[in-house]
Amino acid sequence: MQDNSTVLYQDSPLAIIVTAKHFADGECFPQHRHDRGQFAYAASGVISVETPDENWAVPPQCAIWVPADLAHSMQMRGPVTMLNSYISEAAAQRLGLPQGCQVFGISPLLRELLAQAVTLADVRQAEGRGQSLLDLLLYEIAAMPALSLNAPLPDEPRLQAACRAFLLAPSLETSVDDMATRAGMSRRTFTRQFRQQTGISFVVWRQQACLLAAIGRLGEGEAITRIALDLGYSSPGAFSGGFKKALGKSPTQYFARRYR
Repeated sequence: MQDNSTVLYQDSPLAIIVTAKHFADGECFPQHRHDRGQFAYAASGVISVETPDENWAVPPQCAIWVPADLAHSMQMRGPVTMLNSYISEAAAQRLGLPQGCQVFGISPLLRELLAQAVTLADVRQAEGRGQSLLDLLLYEIAAMPALSLNAPLPDEPRLQAACRAFLLAPSLETSVDDMATRAGMSRRTFTRQFRQQTGISFVVWRQQACLLAAIGRLGEGEAITRIALDLGYSSPGAFSGGFKKALGKSPTQYFARRYR
């Protein structure tokens, strides 16, 4: 699938342009880049995003910021309605948006602003109400809370290989010793280098990686009980508790349409 959104904003003087698109389950964008920063809001469905250094999951009613010129791929997990905001580099710098990817929560106000801004996507110049709406939209994007929904990958080849293998079959039952063995390191060397390379402990990274896998599978409609047991949670209740602690809502609340 090719993304032709650059046609809309390539020569536009607007600081932000918002488009709406619908995707089927499994559709993907292979690795690509944008001339502008991309703020991708999952109005429905789940978006999985991969960069050379990290993996991200975007649940329904959340968004991911991808800076300009950063190589990334996207895959839809379940049917997805995506509202993309393409933000100029000057505006991104002025607002202090991150220099790397980041998942954000979305306020009710921002949802409404995005929906309204879609109608301005083909406008060459915004004035009056339209310009005020776009200005407010930019400030509201910059005010959104960040969510820890990523699994950073180490640069060290042995650690990265071990982490990529884990991501293919994530489980809370995989221990530090298991990973140290996979990487061909002592436990002490593994734990020290893992924290140096990723900025977090393996235990925290493992929890985040399992949460990313769970979000993707929930988006595809899999049963909560099966996901919880496959990922090594002691019970579906333990999984739901961990999910709510990270995202503020239970899986059934986030995926209400699927789990009514």
